[in-house]
Amino acid sequence: MVENLLERISRDTIVKGVLPVLTPEGKDQMVASIDIFQTAFLALCLSRLSDYVNSIFPVSSRGSIPSKDQISKIILRIQEEIEVVRMHGHLMLLVLHEIGKVLLLLAERAEYQISTGPEARQVTGPATPAQLKNFALCQHLQEIHTRISSTTSSLPTVASDVLSPSLGVIYGVACDSVTSLFQAMLDRLESFIIQIHEQDFGDQGMDAAMDNNASAYMEEFQKCTVHFRNEFLSKLLPSSPSRSETICTRLVRRMASRVLIFFIRHAALVRPFSESGKLRMARDMAELELAVGQNLFPVEQLGAPYRALRALRPVIFLETSQLAGSPLLQDLPPSVILHHLYSRGPDELQSPLQRNKLTPLQYSLWLDSQGEDQIWKGIKATLDDYEIKVRARGDKEFSPVYPLMLQIGSSVAETTSSQS
Repeated sequence: MVENLLERISRDTIVKGVLPVLTPEGKDQMVASIDIFQTAFLALCLSRLSDYVNSIFPVSSRGSIPSKDQISKIILRIQEEIEVVRMHGHLMLLVLHEIGKVLLLLAERAEYQISTGPEARQVTGPATPAQLKNFALCQHLQEIHTRISSTTSSLPTVASDVLSPSLGVIYGVACDSVTSLFQAMLDRLESFIIQIHEQDFGDQGMDAAMDNNASAYMEEFQKCTVHFRNEFLSKLLPSSPSRSETICTRLVRRMASRVLIFFIRHAALVRPFSESGKLRMARDMAELELAVGQNLFPVEQLGAPYRALRALRPVIFLETSQLAGSPLLQDLPPSVILHHLYSRGPDELQSPLQRNKLTPLQYSLWLDSQGEDQIWKGIKATLDDYEIKVRARGDKEFSPVYPLMLQIGSSVAETTSSQS
């Protein structure tokens, strides 16, 4: 404010052809003389906001959290402090630094209130008091992040950048308050999906073909998603569509994507696969799509994982000779196609899972940490073993899946080499 005034005085006297009233040294002296007032102003700003944070998040009280009204008040007070100095560049930056300290204090106090432990992670019963408290903290912090970010969006970039780190901390603590819940739910859903390997998809009987029910593991999966929707998501997700993606919307979208990817991976690993088994798998896929879409997140908005699920269903019914030219393969990761092809090959063509004597869960954990190129190397080793076995007994004919798998694998290798 004062710097602007002094700058104006200097500029005006130069325009009028008179020697400047203020020399640079004189200007610096005047600015220094009012530093004490500036320091006091900033201290009062910090004190006002910090005192209010301390009143709604007392250190001595763990378990009590502010009301929505109290959160709105702290937001309004921060916005008022910004508005007062909006037109005064240098002072505004200094005030924003003080507000950043207040936001960090808010994040620290909120983090102290987050409940952890089994009662915060359980997903089988109704939401516990600890979970309800975490939900409220998440929503409070998200409200602070959204509204203060909106306020700073109209400021110059250099000003909004001052608050960016502290707003990031606020957002991070908001995520921390509910992330363990979503991870616990994902773990539970994956535990149902991996039971796919306990089912008999190789059954040739007519009873299996005529059975219109989904597999038992998929029925449990569906019940679990309904419970999560009713007990947790109903309390976490906005009741009406939001212009910006909320933390919980992002977490549930990520969880839904992972569920589809995990299911596709393990459906591709199923072996053997009879015609009636394929029909049952198709029913399971339809049930999965319905359960995820109705209870977690609209599947059509999940992009690549959804396209992969929709592609895998018809792929399992194609003849091996039809696969190479099928456009459906474009929507499936090469590793998924390659894993599925084992179900069409002879028993002596062992999958990496069989070759390395791994459980489906162990192999799945390994897949999580690998790219397509490394997965292909593991698959190529099994193809090499198969080739040696065939040639050792003097045969010249290979299973139709063998050249197809080599063809798909070579495209993976070419893609990897072109990117390196």
